[in-house]
This record gives sequence, structure tokens and C-alpha cells, in this order.
Amino acid sequence: MSGGMNRSFLTASVEELVKKMKTDEKVALLSAPNWWNTSAIPRLEIPSVRMSDGPNGVRGSSHFVSTPAQCLPCATSLASTFDPEIVHQAGVFLAKEAKIKASTVLLAPTCNIQRTPLGGRSFESFSEDPHLSGTMSAAYVNGLQSEGVAASIKHFVANDQEHERTAAESVMSERALREVYLYPFMWAQKHAKLGAIMTAYGRIKGVHCSENRELLQTILRDEWKFDGIVISDWFGTYGVDGAINAGLDLEMPGPPRWRTMSLVMHCLSAQKLLMPTIDERVTNMLRFIQRQAKRNPEVVYGDGIERSRDDPELRQFCRSLAADGIVLLKNEGEVLPLVKEASDKGAKKRVLVTGANLHANVISGGGSAQLKPTYVATPWQSINEAAPEGYNIIQSVGCYAHKYLPTLESKLTTPDGKPGWRCTFYAHNEANEPTVELESFVLNDTRVKLNDFLPSGLTEEWTIKLNGTLKVEESGPFELGLTVAGRAKLWLDGQLTIDNWTNQTPGDFFYGQGTVEEKAVVNLIAGKPVQVRVEYTNTSPPDGADENGAQRLAQPALMKGVRLGGCPKIDAEEGILEAVAKAKNSDVVVVIAGLSPEWESEGFDRPSLTLPGKQDELIQRLSEANENVVVVVQAGSAVSMPWVNNVAGILQTWYSGNEVGNALADVLFGKVNPGGKLPITLPVREMDIPAYLNDKSENGQIHYREDLYVGYKYYQARGVKSLFPFGFGLSYTSFETKDLMFSLPVADGGNADLLKVQAEVNLTNTGNLKGSEVVQLYVSYPSSTGLSTPTNQLRAFRKEKGVAPGETRKVTLDLDKYAFAFWDVVGHQWKVAPGAYEVHVGNSSENQVLHGTVVIEKAYSWKGL
Repeated sequence: MSGGMNRSFLTASVEELVKKMKTDEKVALLSAPNWWNTSAIPRLEIPSVRMSDGPNGVRGSSHFVSTPAQCLPCATSLASTFDPEIVHQAGVFLAKEAKIKASTVLLAPTCNIQRTPLGGRSFESFSEDPHLSGTMSAAYVNGLQSEGVAASIKHFVANDQEHERTAAESVMSERALREVYLYPFMWAQKHAKLGAIMTAYGRIKGVHCSENRELLQTILRDEWKFDGIVISDWFGTYGVDGAINAGLDLEMPGPPRWRTMSLVMHCLSAQKLLMPTIDERVTNMLRFIQRQAKRNPEVVYGDGIERSRDDPELRQFCRSLAADGIVLLKNEGEVLPLVKEASDKGAKKRVLVTGANLHANVISGGGSAQLKPTYVATPWQSINEAAPEGYNIIQSVGCYAHKYLPTLESKLTTPDGKPGWRCTFYAHNEANEPTVELESFVLNDTRVKLNDFLPSGLTEEWTIKLNGTLKVEESGPFELGLTVAGRAKLWLDGQLTIDNWTNQTPGDFFYGQGTVEEKAVVNLIAGKPVQVRVEYTNTSPPDGADENGAQRLAQPALMKGVRLGGCPKIDAEEGILEAVAKAKNSDVVVVIAGLSPEWESEGFDRPSLTLPGKQDELIQRLSEANENVVVVVQAGSAVSMPWVNNVAGILQTWYSGNEVGNALADVLFGKVNPGGKLPITLPVREMDIPAYLNDKSENGQIHYREDLYVGYKYYQARGVKSLFPFGFGLSYTSFETKDLMFSLPVADGGNADLLKVQAEVNLTNTGNLKGSEVVQLYVSYPSSTGLSTPTNQLRAFRKEKGVAPGETRKVTLDLDKYAFAFWDVVGHQWKVAPGAYEVHVGNSSENQVLHGTVVIEKAYSWKGL
């Protein structure tokens, strides 16, 4: 950080600073010195500001020795609340987390569209619907920036899958670009005034987003009046002059690959770059840094030390937030809640808790969203602790579903007895041997990521040695796995056990730059210590073929690291038989199923909707043994449910953060009445996904052939039956909506900003419990537009919380000009056509119980916001 500087920069004239700066200082300011910071210019007292990932928690500035952080629910879970107020509070929460991590910029939120549930980062995005995505993004950004932390909203635009993400061109119509994919960014800018924006990796209209002048200048700055900075995604800058001329202010990360003094000077000498353009970018950077320093002087000029915070109030917020995002999809025979006050007095219940994620710390998806949590309340721990007296909670894993073997930090101690294992860095001697010991660290994670930290003194090729003592609780076969970006070997008690060095198979580890997991099975004795040693080198891997047989040339990896995993090896059939036997003697069975950060992550897309491993088989066989099976699905997006008609209850819990177990227990036992709604459509099968056959890059292009018909709009237009529709979610009580009324459009003299309509309905809780309901309003456009337009489009919603039994509330829904607008590709502007617009109100995209008409008598058009 910039603790040694005086604070004259806070009141300095940016224009005067630009005049005083030398060319090399200007070039430095447009790039970064490291992974997370902007460049300080000490001569002019210009400080550095730090940024951090990510959307569901503030990781801090080190993957290698992470400072623990609070992990909030993923974006899909936040959107399931349909509650901008609580998402605003989440933004405030994350801003405070950022500042204690010495950061004033958060690389979030992700407001790309969930075009397909198979997208590797779908869990990071709010919704398939642009209005819901934009509303949640604006609430998140407003919360974050109300505390002085700038949001760097991402990824601008159409980073909707991971396949060939740095190269692929998203090919779509101008209407789809404007009405679907740009819409959430536009809405967030209109209602929250963004501090920063991060460009997507791919291309639009053949040009990479980071060097796309139409996106960065014409749309973002000229039309939307954006006055923040534009940041590249990490390694998402692909040249020198193209990106600077287009409007990309900052290349990340550092040290720079493109914005070096020699390359920029070469472009200046060739007049591919002009100094006024450099100055424009520098001015943007200085204004942004000054703004953040003024808002957060104690952070920018602080000690730079990263800290954690944890107290009961913070835990309760995370717990409530996670519970609010849980969606009750099925509740046959009112199997839930497990505790029913009138009938449970004196009752004794035997509850079996089983499933692949029973003991797993599944709190978020993988990649930029992943962090080291301050704590995790696991499902088993929380359910066991929350069970009332008289409930007998038993367990059985049933089956595994990991992609990589679970990490081993909880079973390791260092040579001097500390939790974890010791990592020592070595430089190489002239014979290229690791003999020069540099620094040692104790790591409490067997995922060792080395991309954003290396000690000084390393040679071009270097080595780390990791040493720890492994103890297991039960004797028997134990499977170990070693995955690497670089080269590595594993020894147990001095015996070479896994060689992922000599011959390697490329895989998707570390954003596709690493290997598959090489495995070995050893017999271990309970309580008997085993000495573990892993040796890793950053030496480039050999050429090789991946698991599909495709050849991949070896090259130095941008990412570097190694991962050690392991767990007892179980027979899959025996595990299922044990769970089924216990289910036969239980009153209720709760299955904790789903995915994990290994299956849903930045860097690769999911191969199918199917639950990994034998989870589907386990659920089906449990349902045959017990009629009261409740399935808890932990996943950031949709999974297939071939057992949907055979189980009594289904909860979609997404990735719920630190409080995953407690939030789940609150809903299971009835402490919380679920009120979440699906922000995406759950399809029956892959073939029903609107983007099916069009979600991969072919010859460098991804064709968005579903056009405007993303998500529920496609299902309605094509008459395709969903598994569960957009906006759907049950409650432990019931609601009735009636009495739809409208105000008339304002007589506005043709000013589109004055085009406003207000809808009112009465919402009544007709059940026996206090609960929450989301009133949703959809608009159908008239034929007078002359265009193909989705039948129903979400244009307003309101969540009513804590509605008491028998209580009626008047719910008001506001519609503005965008509720009736489409993109006019001829005039390159927004347009509202005169005509009768049908309005539908209900509690999902497929359950609209009230209908009315709004007549707009004149045409409107506008550019900008």
C-alpha cells in the first residue's frame, strides 16, 4: 500500500499531474506492478489502490497464503431472493470485507446472462432474465459503493461460457445484444453509476471486447455517460495500440505483457498511438485513484495488512441471506418442515442424512469466486445440532461425487506439529538443482496456488518442497491424487507414490493449464503417521494428449500450482446399500446432493446436467426404500432430476456460503419459511436448453441462435415443458393475488422519461404461517411493433416479506419506459410503439393469474439511458 506517502494527491489537480508525468510514469499507470494493485508513482505522491476478487466474498491479495474471509451465497442464490434490499445489504457487507482486506475495488458483480446452465461460471451470474439481472446488479453495486468501494462489474459483454473464452466471437443480433446481454450492464449504470467495468475475454463483431471501441467508447462512455475506468480481465489484453485506442484504461495483471515502455514507445513512434490518447487513459486512472483515495484514505494510506472479521451479528446476516435464497421446489404430503408444532409434541423421529455433499465444504463455485472461509457450518454438523429433542439424526455417505479427491489439510500436520504442511521455496544452482533454500511457509490448504505470490531470489526455474505428516481415522485403502500446473511428484515415507512429472495428461486444472489428477491407492493404518512429501517445479510440462486424445503443446503456464487430495476408498455399491438399509428404518431421508467447485468453475464448462457419480442412482434407490425422501440440491445452476416424481421434497439451495449448513437446517426444521424463487428455468434435459447445440465455439464463433428467446421466453415460445419454471418457488404457507389495477400513462408531451405506469394488486396470505411471496409482472408487446418479440417478459417484481396469516397487503409495481421498449436496429435507438400492451401478474413465468391492458397512444424513441 502507500503508507509512506503524504496525502497531497487527494487535493491535487489531475490535469496538472498529467502535465508533470513522464512518459514512463504514464505507461506504468496504465498497467500494474503485480496481480492486484495499480501502479504507484512515488515522485508525484500518487498512491496505489488494491483490488480483490470476487462476487461472493473478498479473497484478498493472495491465493498462496489467503487471509480467511466471509463467504456469501453465490449470485444465483442472491437473485433467488428477488429482494433488491437484501442484495444491497450484501453489497454493504462486502464493502466492509474489502476494506479490512486493504482493498477499495471489488471485482464484482458478475452480471452476464445465464444463457445455459452448463456454463462453467453460471453460478456467478444472477439470472437468465436481463431485468432481474440488472436490478440485482444495481442493488449490489449501490450497496458496495455506498461504503466507498468501487464495483468493477463484469464481464463486458457476453462472457457466457468458458469454451475458448479468450478467442471466441459471440455472434448475435443487435437486438439480442442490446435487449438481453448489454441490458443488465445498462441498468446497473443507469441506477447505480458504476465505478469500474471489466471487459470480457471474447469478441463481439469480430473484435475482442478489450479493444472494441464500439463497446467501450460509443456505448459505454458516449451513450451511457460512464466515467469510471475500464479494466481488462486477467490476461484479457491482446495488444498495445488496439486496446488503448478503444478505451481500455488498465491492463491486468502485472507485470504487463503489452504495456511495457518499449512496446508503447514503438507504437508512439509509428503513430499507432498518439500521446493525447495516452493522456486520456491516464486522466481516467488518476481520477479513479483519487476518488477511491478520498473515499478510503485509511485504506489507501494504511498499513496494507489484510484482516478477517467474524462475530455473531455477521454470521446471522450470512445465515439469513443464505436461507432467503433457498427455493422449495417440491413438498409432497407436507414432508417439510420436519418439525410441525401441532403434531410433533412428544414425537420421536429418525432422520437419515446422506449424500455426496454431507460432510463437504461446498460453499461456492470454483475459480475467481473461491476463497478461504473464516469457518464453514457443514450440513451434517448443522442438522445434527438443530434437531429438537426426540429426533435421532443418523448418517451414511452413500456415494462420492468428487471430481478431484478432497483436499487433505485437516489430516496433515507440519514436521513441528502445526496444522497443515510446510512449503519451502528453493532456487536452482548452476546444475539446475534445487539447493538454495529461500523461504518457508505453513499452509493450511493442500491447494497450492502460486500465480500471485513468489518470494524474491528465485531463479528462472525453481522448486517448492511440501512436507507434512498424514494421519487417518480408519484403517483401510486410501486413495491419493496429485494435480499440477507445472510438474510434481509425491512420496510417502520416502517411497515415490505418484509421478505427475515425467509423463503428463493435460486436463482442466487451473483454468485448463494443468493436468488430470494422477492417483494411487495405498493401505493406511488408523492413527499411524505417514510422512508426505511433494516436490513441485515450474518447469514446463512435456507435450501430451489430454483425456480425450487431443494433442496439446507444452508451454510455460500463466498459472502455477499443485493440488494434493485424498480420501478412504469405498465401494460404490456397498455405500449405496448401507444408505438404503438405514433409509428403510428411518422416518425421513435427507439427501445432500449436487455439484461442487470442481464441477462448476471458471475455466471449463459442465459436460451435462447429470449429477456426477452415482448420486441419481442413490436418490432413486432411497426413494424406493422410503416415501419421505427430501433432496437438497447444492448447485450454482440447473441439474437434471430423473427422480423428481419419486421423492417427496426438493430444496434448491445453490451455493450458500459459510452458513450453508445452518441456513439449510433453518429451512428443514421450519425456523425459516422458504421464500426463494427460481431466477433461471430448470430444464428436463440438455436438449431443452435454448442454447443447445450452440453453446460451444466452432471455428472461433459461438452462435446465439436462440436470439431474444433466452430462458423462459424460449420455453414459452416453443411450448417446451420445463422441469420447474422461472420465478417458481413454494412456501410452507399459501398466497392469493387479486384486484389488478393500473394508473394511466402520464400525458408527457413525448418525453420517454415521463412514461410511467403503476400497477397495484392485493396479496393475501391464505395459509397458517407467516411467509414471503414475490409478485411478478410480465408484459406482452402488441403486434404494432412489427417484430418477433417474446410472449412474456419480466418487467417488475416485488417481494413482500413477513406476511401474517390472513393479512392482505397492497403491492405496487412501477413500470418505466424500458418496460415497453425494444431496440430499433434501423435507428440504433430504443423505441416504444403505440398499442395495447398486455400485462400479466402472478408468482412465476407459468402461473400468471391476473391480466390487464395498458394502452400507449404515441411512439417514443431515445438514445442513451
